[in-house]
Amino acid sequence: MTNKIKNYYAELFKKHGNSPAAVQHISTEDQYKRFDVLCSDISKNTSIIDVGCGLGDMLSYLRAKGFQGKYLGLDFVNEFIQHNKNFYNADLKANFMIFDILKDEFPKGYEQIILSGVFNNIMDNNEYFAKTTLQKMFNASTKQISFNMMSTYVDYTNDNLFYYNPLDIFDFCKRNLSKHLLLKHDYG
Repeated sequence: MTNKIKNYYAELFKKHGNSPAAVQHISTEDQYKRFDVLCSDISKNTSIIDVGCGLGDMLSYLRAKGFQGKYLGLDFVNEFIQHNKNFYNADLKANFMIFDILKDEFPKGYEQIILSGVFNNIMDNNEYFAKTTLQKMFNASTKQISFNMMSTYVDYTNDNLFYYNPLDIFDFCKRNLSKHLLLKHDYG
């Protein structure tokens, strides 16, 4: 991820504070709709990594749903990680750390690795970044990975966001990660 994107999120956090707008979301309801899909297979005592955790909203969502497992939030924005360490300091099964997806190795021993929103920003080589990230997530997870991305099958686009062809991504995952896939294209 680039310094430009990191600075962009730091500025959003400075401007909006602890709110969905700081992580480029419209509302908590919009976030939770995505979390419902991404977290549908999570049992209450599993261990998860939340890639691009932002302000830890997925942890709040999971705890409200009865999740009691181990949680690790990873993000490359220091301001988010510092906020989360303070905000969630009473949660003894939650931890947060600075993480660079392309440079760092994912921590081992987590059953599920979830990524939400990380692939939305435009960068020099979105396809390479997404495929490299997915491969690293799959290699580190002991059970499964879940992720979302913007689809090219939409009625409108935002010039500031990147859209993937879901068939290309499905093909990559099928050929390189697993024969057991689920593509959901029915929400949003």
